[in-house]
Amino acid sequence: MTGQVAILGVGMHPWGKWGRNFVEYGVKAARDALTDAGVAWKDVEYVAGGDTIRNGYPGYVAGATFAQALGWTGARVASCYGACASGAQAIDMARVQILAGTCDVALVVGADTTPKGFFAPTGGGDRKQDPDWLRFRVLGATNPVYFGLYARRRMEMYGATESDFARVKVKNARHGLNNPNARYRKEVTEEEVLASPIVSDPLRLLEICATSDGGAALVLTSMEFARKHASKFVTIAGVSTVTPRFPNTVIEMPNFATDSAASVPAPDLRFRDSIAASAYAQAGIGAQDVNVAEVYDLSSALELDWYENIGLCKPGDAEKLLRDGVTTVGGRVPVNPSGGLSCFGEAIPAQAIAQVCELTWQLRGRAKGRQIEGARVGVAVNQGLFGHGSAVVVKA
Repeated sequence: MTGQVAILGVGMHPWGKWGRNFVEYGVKAARDALTDAGVAWKDVEYVAGGDTIRNGYPGYVAGATFAQALGWTGARVASCYGACASGAQAIDMARVQILAGTCDVALVVGADTTPKGFFAPTGGGDRKQDPDWLRFRVLGATNPVYFGLYARRRMEMYGATESDFARVKVKNARHGLNNPNARYRKEVTEEEVLASPIVSDPLRLLEICATSDGGAALVLTSMEFARKHASKFVTIAGVSTVTPRFPNTVIEMPNFATDSAASVPAPDLRFRDSIAASAYAQAGIGAQDVNVAEVYDLSSALELDWYENIGLCKPGDAEKLLRDGVTTVGGRVPVNPSGGLSCFGEAIPAQAIAQVCELTWQLRGRAKGRQIEGARVGVAVNQGLFGHGSAVVVKA
């Protein structure tokens, strides 16, 4: 799929623990996005919803949920669930409809209300063939267990230290201080991070993403529609929703075994590396063209992995990028100027959409207090359960 679509409007509900129906968050974000775009709700032809999971039922079928809450207009709807990649998949569904010429204006919405503590299996009884159910019930492996394993792997392979992980949190907390939609807006020191309790060795409480309530929305349009209604706008130039290739040689959540590469050579481009690479190819750019990135930092250690996966540096060099200030606001390629999921928290179907909102504000020059001067190209990446990978490339 080639071609671009315009981001005419963006909107967000502030993230936190509000304890209300997730539909409220999505509707608020959607209305803000429509206002930002200068588009009336009745002019939206297609609604793509990123699903949250509610007791085994996906988001009360989220596309229709938001369409009903905004008022039935006859708009076509679709819904998707791809764990942490859900929002990007919803973006891709809307984008494809526009590029296929079946609509000119689409609304993409994701919102969530999350439980206290870690995510756990939803209702529906025993599901003994479900690897996610198995990893919780048989292994007792909540998400932070995997984050800790990834962090330990990085320490063994590349010599990362606990101080490196703490520095990521310090950087993101500084960025999030100026983000009005972030849940956590407080600077921390490296000493404070390292003094917080161990949750999953070697990761500490301040290095692990919390669960949050929140919502985000985008109004996407055809280029022809955008040119008639705006003089300047940001575009989506590429969307990747790739899966791994066999053999996938790194254990990926929720699986607890891995394919063997003993008799089958590993692919030239491994799964996480392929996620952004696919979006870059669609957009006709390379990693060297990226000015700003929003990456999947469910733990501080995972952010370092993503520096390498999106091509900012070679494997093992992420710590040097961080220490040299390359990935902080003011550096060559700022990463997570929004504060990242570290400051937002995790509202699963909204997070990829929120990342694209942040990149849009950056490329418009409207990210007050955290602005990257001259930013023209951004990338957002996420990875979901069951081999869902997502990347979105935006251009000014």
